[in-house]
Amino acid sequence: MADQLYIFDTTLRDGEQVPGCKLNTEEKIVVAKALEALGVDVIEAGFPISSPGDFNSVRELSKATSRPIICALTRAVEKDIEVAADALKYAKRKRIHTGIGTSFLHIHHKLMSTEEKVLERAVNAVKYAKKYVEEVEFYAEDAGRSDNEYLARVVEAVIAAGATVINIPDTTGYCLPEMYGAKIKYLMEHVKGIEKAILSTHCHNDLGMATANSIMGVINGARQVEVTMNGIGERAGNTSLEEVVMTFKSHKALNIETNINTKNIYQTSRLVSNLMNMPVQPNKAIVGRNAFAHSSGIHQDGVLKLRENYEIIDPVEVGVEESSILLSARSGRAALRHRLSILGYVLEEEKIDEVYEHFLKLADSQKEISDEDLENLMGKVHRDKEHVKLDFLKVTSGKGLVPNAVVHLDVLGEKIEVSETGVGGIDAALNAIRSVINKNEFIDEILIQAFSRTTLALGKVHVQLKNQAGKMFHGFAAHQDLITASIEAYLDAVNKMGSIELKKIKEKEL
Repeated sequence: MADQLYIFDTTLRDGEQVPGCKLNTEEKIVVAKALEALGVDVIEAGFPISSPGDFNSVRELSKATSRPIICALTRAVEKDIEVAADALKYAKRKRIHTGIGTSFLHIHHKLMSTEEKVLERAVNAVKYAKKYVEEVEFYAEDAGRSDNEYLARVVEAVIAAGATVINIPDTTGYCLPEMYGAKIKYLMEHVKGIEKAILSTHCHNDLGMATANSIMGVINGARQVEVTMNGIGERAGNTSLEEVVMTFKSHKALNIETNINTKNIYQTSRLVSNLMNMPVQPNKAIVGRNAFAHSSGIHQDGVLKLRENYEIIDPVEVGVEESSILLSARSGRAALRHRLSILGYVLEEEKIDEVYEHFLKLADSQKEISDEDLENLMGKVHRDKEHVKLDFLKVTSGKGLVPNAVVHLDVLGEKIEVSETGVGGIDAALNAIRSVINKNEFIDEILIQAFSRTTLALGKVHVQLKNQAGKMFHGFAAHQDLITASIEAYLDAVNKMGSIELKKIKEKEL
């Protein structure tokens, strides 16, 4: 039978200490309900003595949730504990989290105290909190840099005083995984009465090892991990909830289970990111937008053959619909064929080779190719086989100049050249086309749909042509030059009108 690992979420306390991430009470309730749906066991709702806002948030969260334990943080100070107990009045399940620094630095240079006095304060704080709640968690601040023998003395004393959970924080993110794991193991082996309490990890990410340290803590006996969504928190952040949970889900041999509904991870991550105005880095494990994205041709081919070739987690397990095959200049034919098939294009091998050559030319000019880009690309490939094609376009315009366009067309194999002016470059180029095509045959409408955000991206144009019978023909094109895109979209619609209209074009050759 697997061991139960309790998930203590401190997004609303430690996570909220990030500059600019402060939430009001209503926003905290939204996050708390999401965390409850996610399945966290404990929500650390705030530090009630710190401000009226924090006090109110802890109180209102206590009313708004029912399943998780609601936890309030305090110092080893009686007034802090009294205020926390008052804030937790309406909680269905409640916990006071109190503690004090145990490292030499904290004892002598922060608290200006001694080891014996700190031990006494720790015991008194736990006893006082025990008057108000059954569940008391004790934190030994800066335990990561604390002497193990002294730390064990403190832990043993606070368990005897009634503490039910013992938090061993690597407050400064100093520990290496082996060091932190050894510290937990030492406490498991040297603290009398350790079986009466749960050891908890609380690791910071200053050296990028918060998750690794937490995992090693659990492997060595801890059965609670203190985490935040997206790993947010002071300085470099806290241990990431999603990383810890999915590590144990992926490594079943470790025989550790949580109550987390992993399919809610992604949506909870997005909620926290949006409300706290804290973007998730693209390469963030589990929840970053690139976590299940593949752009290398070799990786894409492997994933398309069998997802497990390059993914240890099924994206569906964390609430992501599917892996992303991102098309770029590094993508191969397999990825292009896959994406085109999704868009409804099923091509023979020789046709794929032709399309791939066009694709590479486009990919070399853009960082990434979207589905819309592919639609336009397929339109271009199709146009290369049509009867009316643009061979050459030159537009002259500028301040003080009358815009002029010179257009060379290939109409049913015949070369036609025409020049016209207009009120702008696009108008001049289209006037040149209209002078070749009898414009009484149809009514045209030009719609410039959008530009992408970068200067290298495509301008996208939609053209509508209506013939005398009232039938509508649509043309689409994209090009980094908007005038070229407009002409190609126009000709795309003309080509779709059919051979009868094209013969009428031929009859009006210059």
